Amino acid sequence: MKLLLLLSLVGLAQSLGTRVSLRRMKSLRERLREQGLLEGFLEEHPYDLSAKYFPQIAVEPLQNYMDDEYFGTISIGTPAQEFTVVFDTGSSNLWVPSVFCTSPACRNHNRFNPENSSTFLSTNDTLFIAYGTGSMSGVLGYDTVNVAGINVPNQVFGLAETEPGNFFYYTPFDGILGLAFPSIASSGATPVFDNMMREHLVDRDLFSVYLSRDNQDGSFVLFGAIDPYYTSKGISWIPLSAETYWQITMDSISINGMPAACSSGCQAIVDTGTSLLAMPVRALQNLLAALGIGASGQIGCEAARRLPSLVFHIHGRAFPVPARAYVIESGGSCSLGFQGMDAPTEEGELWILGDVFIREYYVIFDRANNKVGLSRL
Repeated sequence: MKLLLLLSLVGLAQSLGTRVSLRRMKSLRERLREQGLLEGFLEEHPYDLSAKYFPQIAVEPLQNYMDDEYFGTISIGTPAQEFTVVFDTGSSNLWVPSVFCTSPACRNHNRFNPENSSTFLSTNDTLFIAYGTGSMSGVLGYDTVNVAGINVPNQVFGLAETEPGNFFYYTPFDGILGLAFPSIASSGATPVFDNMMREHLVDRDLFSVYLSRDNQDGSFVLFGAIDPYYTSKGISWIPLSAETYWQITMDSISINGMPAACSSGCQAIVDTGTSLLAMPVRALQNLLAALGIGASGQIGCEAARRLPSLVFHIHGRAFPVPARAYVIESGGSCSLGFQGMDAPTEEGELWILGDVFIREYYVIFDRANNKVGLSRL
């Protein structure tokens, strides 16, 4: 009976929404380490998270600095040209490399050829997006974008003409599909999901995300529906504090029942495009001290297994993240999945709740009610 119920619930979710399967790939950090390029790459690309979250200077967030892992496939044009993209709730533009791009980063990725699409419409509008580790520039065009069977007609997207530097050269994805709000879209481009809603291509004005753990399959983005299989423990709804990124207000963060950070409240962005937990430098120092770990964040793997949970207090509820989620093991050594940054907002300090947090919850991004839903996995 229980199995039949679960199967019926999954069938219901599939009938109501469109599911994009995500695959988890070896991280950029791991690939560079294997090739002996990691140290030099880090020196050449000092990461500036402050550059990610200041739309007033036309800077848009990139999916993640060194631990990009979850990707899906879309197609653009008629006939379809396929691209691997990051489904990124921390940005709003769709862009892919184009055949006009001569940068090395474009030559080893799939490139869109507008001459091969009968539905492509060109524009004279340009696009420039700056990242913490580089930039891209190009032009805007319109074409049919297919996301897991949903055809979005006349979707504006960026055709990259330059991707300077070598950061994008090493990434396993071709482009980015932003799922944040139109207010932060570069060049005023309408995001893909906004057009899905406008054209009534989804049953509900929301999408949901499941990210699997431990290299398991099954990750997905579900457009237009909530999969009840992942919400058996209930959904906690959190109102947005800004309609830019998927930004919410956190009350505090505790360890073993004691305040450890964000004691006066802070802002947080739920960002599928960032792998780690990013936080103010001072908060990072306080967390490391509370956990009894040195400033490097390195820790023996045996000791790491005994670390306590971080408990995020949000909208009056507690959301724990255990050590198995925030400890990263690679090559026989362990470190914490934390990143220090200083990117204050008008409302106070800013945190980025990346994949380390999201893997513990089924996350619902509700545009109809401007809320984020969290369901414990």
